[in-house]
Amino acid sequence: MAFTTEEKQKIIQEFQSKEGDTGSTQVQIALLTERIRQLTEHFKTHKKDHHSRRGLLKLVGKRNNLVKYMKSTEPEAYAVLKERLGLRR
Repeated sequence: MAFTTEEKQKIIQEFQSKEGDTGSTQVQIALLTERIRQLTEHFKTHKKDHHSRRGLLKLVGKRNNLVKYMKSTEPEAYAVLKERLGLRR
């Protein structure tokens, strides 16, 4: 259910702004988005897993805060990231 190391490294390499960048806002949003997608798939088969649903809601809230921050500090990069990840906001 969690990321494998290879999946995580692939996402980091795709969204990093320079070599060794693992904590930038773009990378964090991309990782959270992938985790949210995994949990959403999980809930299609496990509808009554309320404990994981709470974790999903916390991840969504964290991603929303990062998206708001990025939108206010780097609007151009936000627009590109929104398009690449398929975010609606």
